[in-house]
Parts: sequence; structure tokens; C-alpha cells
Amino acid sequence: MSDRILTVPNAISLLRLLMVPVVGVLIFSGHMVAAFFVLVLAGVSDWLDGVIARRFDQTSRLGKFLDPSADRLFILVTITGLAYQGTIPWWLVVAIVAREAAVGLCLPAMARRGYAGFPVHMAGKAGTFALMYAFPLLLLAHVEGTVGEVAWVVGWAAALWGVFLYWVAGLLYVKQFRDVLTGRAVPA
Repeated sequence: MSDRILTVPNAISLLRLLMVPVVGVLIFSGHMVAAFFVLVLAGVSDWLDGVIARRFDQTSRLGKFLDPSADRLFILVTITGLAYQGTIPWWLVVAIVAREAAVGLCLPAMARRGYAGFPVHMAGKAGTFALMYAFPLLLLAHVEGTVGEVAWVVGWAAALWGVFLYWVAGLLYVKQFRDVLTGRAVPA
């Protein structure tokens, strides 16, 4: 892991971060299909920066911070906009934000004990992946006809599965936090 800042993956991640307010404006102004396409572009850029970072040995500490930050901001902005538009209920927003808050509140105590954060679990990756394709589908659900109906069903299935996996990962992180507090874990 390098301390490099000027890398192609970091530039792609920065561009993805700049797309977050664009998605927010599009959703809050009711341009759901346009928001769908921007989210798809963001998803492709997320995949691309990871491929480039690994293939060309351009992983960096900054990239390790930017990539998940962009994912979380996209999720937050998208779910808030979807709830504002009445596409999803506010309880779904609360469920996702509560998990983020529960895990996030553990991080300062972890850092004081020499832990940079939590190792990523497959449940967390799968949950994030499910949410990252659920919400664009729920945007696409605003299209009339079969495309919208299929997007609605698949989007909701993915959203519910994603929230479940998100919480499974959150509970695993809380267990790790408990292990750190009780001295059963050793810093990497």
C-alpha cells in the first residue's frame, strides 16, 4: 500500500465523488432515469478504478479511503432522494444509516488501540454490491411498462437482501470491536 496520491485510480475515484451531487440533484428534481445512467456510470468507474489499481500496482491509502467513501455517499444520497420522492420508505433509510452509525462509532476507539479500521467481510462487500445495484434499479422502476415493473421487483429484492447482508457485516464488525475492547484481538 503506497502513499501515492496522483494515480489513475485515485483520479477516477475523485471523479466518482464529483458525481455524487449530480445524482442528488437529478433524484431530488425527479429526473430518475438520468440519475440511473449517472449511477451506472459511477458503478462502472468503481469497477474500473479497482481493476486499474490492482493490475498496475496503483493501490494507495488515499484510494482505500476514497473508494468506500464514494460508495457510502452514493448510497446515502440515493436512498435519501428515493425516500424524498416516495419510492422507498424512510425506515429503509434509517436501517442503512443506523448500521453505518453503529459501525462508525466504533472506529475512534479502534484507532486509539492501534486499529486502522475493520477488515472487510464478504457479507459487507456483498451487501454493498446488492445495494449499489438495487438503488439504480429502483430509479429505473420509474419507467412505465415491463422494464419498470421488473426493475421494481428485482430492485426491492436486492435492496432487502443488501440491507440484511449490510447488518450481518455490521454485527460482525461489532463483534470484532468487542474483541478489541476485551484484548482478544491483535492489531495488524
